[in-house]
Amino acid sequence: MSKMNSKKLRAILGEYGIIAVLILLVIVFACLSDRFLLLNNIFNILRQVSIVGIISVGMTFVMLTGGIDLSCGSVVGASVVGAALLMTEAAMHPVLACLIMLVFGTVLGLINAFFITQFKVPPFIATLGMMTSVRGIAYIITGGLPVFGFNRSFTVLGQGYVLNVIPIPVIVMFVVFAFGIVFLGKTRIGRHIYGVGGNEEAARLSGVNVKKIKYIVYGIAGLMSSLAGVVLLARVNSGQPNAGEGYEMDVITGVVLGGVSMSGGQGKLGMVIVGTLIMGILTNGMTMLTVNEYVQQFIKGLVLIGAVALDNAIKESRAKQSIDKA
Repeated sequence: MSKMNSKKLRAILGEYGIIAVLILLVIVFACLSDRFLLLNNIFNILRQVSIVGIISVGMTFVMLTGGIDLSCGSVVGASVVGAALLMTEAAMHPVLACLIMLVFGTVLGLINAFFITQFKVPPFIATLGMMTSVRGIAYIITGGLPVFGFNRSFTVLGQGYVLNVIPIPVIVMFVVFAFGIVFLGKTRIGRHIYGVGGNEEAARLSGVNVKKIKYIVYGIAGLMSSLAGVVLLARVNSGQPNAGEGYEMDVITGVVLGGVSMSGGQGKLGMVIVGTLIMGILTNGMTMLTVNEYVQQFIKGLVLIGAVALDNAIKESRAKQSIDKA
């Protein structure tokens, strides 16, 4: 009986232990700083994680198929400067400029999928190359200089509030998460995404168009990265060519912390919200405690390693349980 309870406890910790980590972090930082639980700071954390959160939805789609997208931060940067230039140099309406950049990001995602599916380039290499190339484009078209002077009304998307309390970027993030949760959980394509990640060959033999699924997930990832770029542009009110640098690490860490397996096929987008919040709380809490930026990078790196190690441990435990049942 005790052995059975132990197995149940491990299963529960593997599924929902990340929530306990989130609660523990909140308690620790609340004890260390009396400003941490202030309503303004809570919304500040949500606003800070909104950009990474939007990208995380696309990254989750990709990682559920067993892939990865290292180009997300560069797509953010290119979308930021692209939208800014369209509004300043071409005097384009902000809505049209944003729509063009959303298409641009989607196309970049489809290009990633093209090399991965047609030329069998490993996702890590394909998206790493795209990351470098697209970042170069951002610097080329701006000359390495920030872009200013677009319509101030556009900044409402990044700086505005609903009911004078809830930041608009936070609403955008939760709408995107809601879309992703419904798409993955309620649609045939969502089930196929899990199938491809669980066993690509078995999915193919059962009639799933694996190439089509990969085009869809990488296209969605590019779309989400460009949407995050548009929101970021509205938030900071300037088109910086280095925008989004390093985002891929926070995104991947948040997704893995949320329980999405690096090998694909396992994970829930709802839990990715928790992983993303953990990264935001870590950054906010350490900043409040005036922790050195380099120390913060060191700690985030350890969190990523720990998250991947935990993912591997959970997979081994589940595999062992399956063998025992057999």
